[in-house]
Amino acid sequence: MKYGTRTSKDIQVSMRIDGSFHLSDGVAFERLISKNPHKPLSEFCDSIFTAGRNKRTYTKKGYGYPYLSNSDAIAQNPFNSCKYNSRKYGYDESAFLKEGMVLTGRVGAIGQTAYVTKEYEKKEAMGSDNIIRIIAKPSEYSGYIYSFLSSKIGNILLWKLAAGGVQPYITDQMVANIPVPIFPETKQQEIHNLIVESANLRVEANRLLEEAQNILTENICYNSSDKKLYSCVSSKSLRNSFTRRFEADYYVDEGEKIANHIKNNLDYKSLKEVTSDIFRPGIFKRVYVNKGITFLGGSDIMQRIPSSEKQLSSTKTKNIKSLMLEKGWILVTCGGTIGNSVFVDSEIAKCAASQHILRLIPQDIPAGYLFAFINSNLGKKIIQRYTYGSVIPQVEPIHIERIPVPLLNLALIESINKLAMDSITKNEISKKKELEAIHLVEQEISLWQQS
Repeated sequence: MKYGTRTSKDIQVSMRIDGSFHLSDGVAFERLISKNPHKPLSEFCDSIFTAGRNKRTYTKKGYGYPYLSNSDAIAQNPFNSCKYNSRKYGYDESAFLKEGMVLTGRVGAIGQTAYVTKEYEKKEAMGSDNIIRIIAKPSEYSGYIYSFLSSKIGNILLWKLAAGGVQPYITDQMVANIPVPIFPETKQQEIHNLIVESANLRVEANRLLEEAQNILTENICYNSSDKKLYSCVSSKSLRNSFTRRFEADYYVDEGEKIANHIKNNLDYKSLKEVTSDIFRPGIFKRVYVNKGITFLGGSDIMQRIPSSEKQLSSTKTKNIKSLMLEKGWILVTCGGTIGNSVFVDSEIAKCAASQHILRLIPQDIPAGYLFAFINSNLGKKIIQRYTYGSVIPQVEPIHIERIPVPLLNLALIESINKLAMDSITKNEISKKKELEAIHLVEQEISLWQQS
């Protein structure tokens, strides 16, 4: 049970008399920061705003600007699954994202904060109207502001502002009044520099993986110009199909065409042949605690730094070992959203993951090369081909183990693998630097609590 005393001035300022408000962590941190050197976020910034809700005309990648939702913005690669807004009909100057902006969710996804890298600006990315843009003054440190808002304390303060009963929301005016602590100049610059270094590493990691996948795609030589929406399928093919699928769109799916192209034109092995195991854990009771093992869902693994509020008990959750991840595995979402993939590095390997995520353990093939293929647009479409279920889409290990993995010549495999593994390494270092910056913020504020 929490208890404490509040003055009549506290009641008058807040206009609240409920104890749950005055004893909440958000109020406690706000009071702590207000008693120490600080200033409102607006004084750090040139502007804090949201773009207007203009007409969106979605189109194909080659004809539009990347249009990022808040979940896209916080992803390791924001351009993996984003939509594209027409260059001809969807232009909106205020929606474009500029390097150094700090973004935070306005509706629903409150507290999800991102730092805009030069990659966003180079690709002319636009942001949703559900994203609040924060532009720091040239004399201030955008990386420091980002670290504070991304920290546990910043997240709590953002949620403290939330209004609305059905779908929580905050506004740019609310965010402008958040008290931001002022640390020694050298400390704020150190934190900012870590975020800038992290952002540059993330850009380079994405570039390397994109280069690896471009080499792979060019050598697979698949021509996507065939848009025929009909096909002839014999009754024998239907009877012999291991999926026993009858719906027409299954047989004209692009993933089917890509798989057939690889089988007919390239050396290949099935995914089962180049992995030691493909599996997902079963469903069983999970015991959640305040401090335990981070439990990741399908959307969590796609974040720039995978995280979740769900913490599993290591002693009371049965079969906890089957949920744990190991470095070097490849994860593929198989429930709800299908085909998103990540490589398990040392940061993700500290976590457990749900039964809606397939585990692939590479064997007899370079792990980076296999990841580059599975993570590519071609690999993702082949995986999605096997989707079944009308309410919650699913794929199973028995489906994707049949995926044909192209075997290019050894020199190309080694080149692609090196690029992919360099990308994974840089991404891992990027995470460590960002986490270090956030830790420095939380450490400084914890010293205020102790004094």
